[in-house]
Amino acid sequence: MAVRSALINVMVRAVNQAARGLKRDFGEVENLQVSKKGPADFVSAADTKAEEVLRKELARARPDYGLIMEESGRSEPKPGCERSWVVDPLDGTTNFLHGLPHFAISVGLAERGEVIAGVVYDPIKDELFWAEKGGGAFLNDRRIRVSSRRSMSDGLFATGIPFLGSKKNDAVFLRELKAVMQSSSGVRRWGVASLDLAYVAAGRFDGFWEQGLSAWDFAAGILLVREAGGLVTDLEGGSVSLDGHALLAANEHLHRGLSKLIAEAQKA
Repeated sequence: MAVRSALINVMVRAVNQAARGLKRDFGEVENLQVSKKGPADFVSAADTKAEEVLRKELARARPDYGLIMEESGRSEPKPGCERSWVVDPLDGTTNFLHGLPHFAISVGLAERGEVIAGVVYDPIKDELFWAEKGGGAFLNDRRIRVSSRRSMSDGLFATGIPFLGSKKNDAVFLRELKAVMQSSSGVRRWGVASLDLAYVAAGRFDGFWEQGLSAWDFAAGILLVREAGGLVTDLEGGSVSLDGHALLAANEHLHRGLSKLIAEAQKA
């Protein structure tokens, strides 16, 4: 059985507390109070409640750490501390509001801009993905690894699709999608970037690419992929920072091929 550190236990306790409310609200999704943040970008009462639970739990356990949160913004760490939680209380809000049982809570911990611990929890499937820098990646208590597929034609890839109000270039995305479709076993769009990355780490997807992301979408996920033996870069093959908005993740055999397809599609 995998042994979790005190730090991971803090994160797991926090996501479990938040998940209770999400599961309860998901069962009554038609009664949720919903407000619009922007075109096709909804925030629900469940979202804000989950974030508040996470804020309280994480601040109680580690009061010196900063917080970078999707709904309520950023608070800096206390003097002398260089760590911040990076939190998405409900990744997959649109799925949630439509009654689709595919969403997650994502919590990463960054130190001087580098992610050193991460947890992605799917409360409906009760799947807890977690990793700590240098310690490997796990699904519940089982070690996970990226897939070993070597051929793009055998690969299954995930991405995000532009929607009303998103800032992605639709024409460029369609070229990217066509390139990967014509070179692979298929492309999936499930609407939850944190779980897409967790699935790459677990070998369920062979790769993932997306633009228009925020730090809370991918902080935990990129560590999962790396600790599972995969590669994560920006779309040009450079390093990924928490200030970035695009990334590409895959096993070491397919990363270059996927990156080449995306780069060529962007230049076309």
